[in-house]
Amino acid sequence: MTYHLPPGGLPPQTALMTQRAVFTEAYAFIPKGCFSDIVTSFLPGWTQTRLWLIARPMSGFSETFSQYVMEVAPGGGSDAPDADPGAEHWLFFTSGLATLTVGETACEVSTGSYAYIPAGTPWTLLAEGHDLTRFHWIRKLYEPAPGVPLPQPFVTSDQETPIRWMPDTADRWGTTRFVEPTDLAHDAHVNIVTFEPGGVIPFEETHVMEHGLYVLEGKAVYKLNRDWVEVEAGDFMWLRAYCPQACYAAGPGRFRYLLYKDVNRHARLRGVLR
Repeated sequence: MTYHLPPGGLPPQTALMTQRAVFTEAYAFIPKGCFSDIVTSFLPGWTQTRLWLIARPMSGFSETFSQYVMEVAPGGGSDAPDADPGAEHWLFFTSGLATLTVGETACEVSTGSYAYIPAGTPWTLLAEGHDLTRFHWIRKLYEPAPGVPLPQPFVTSDQETPIRWMPDTADRWGTTRFVEPTDLAHDAHVNIVTFEPGGVIPFEETHVMEHGLYVLEGKAVYKLNRDWVEVEAGDFMWLRAYCPQACYAAGPGRFRYLLYKDVNRHARLRGVLR
């Protein structure tokens, strides 16, 4: 498996400044060219680490989650990654080698590894090897439900998890599901969606779940509200609730993206979750 890695750096002074970035009332589109050095940030408790913060809860943008693209140098990492005990975490590794310790269990993670860490679970990460460790980190305040057990941590990988092809698509559109959709312990899903050349979302999906989509591989055209947008590996899309969406993946290769959506909970009626 290979996944897009932000190169960082800066465009040359001779480059055209106008690119494909869009921010609207229904969606935001951050093309890969925006992932430059001048928009990186750093986090307390992390060493030899920088990140691109591409989504966070704010008015008119992401409501339920934050998403980072992390880059950790060998020997870097954290013994205290997040001070918020209510946050649950999804990690998807796109390059490098690291030791991830969740509770009392340590495991080696590398390209394609996927981890879920429940709220309130201690964890640490140490980058090893000779190359940068890069991963996507998605955070959300966990919403417990009466009578529903808390989710358990787990580590798996893209390679170990089969693609489940949608019916009547000739195996052209499918989802790598790391959690069963019927598992009510989970209040969000972070999956990988795959399109083979010629695959489509054959209708305008319009639903209450909000989305974060980071393109890992390939290119396609994506319907975002009223607009058809060309997208490619390294681009990020945020879609608010009810933003119509569709996709046509013409090829020449596979088109894949990491997808976040909130699921399995009542709509909140008394303000934002605290």
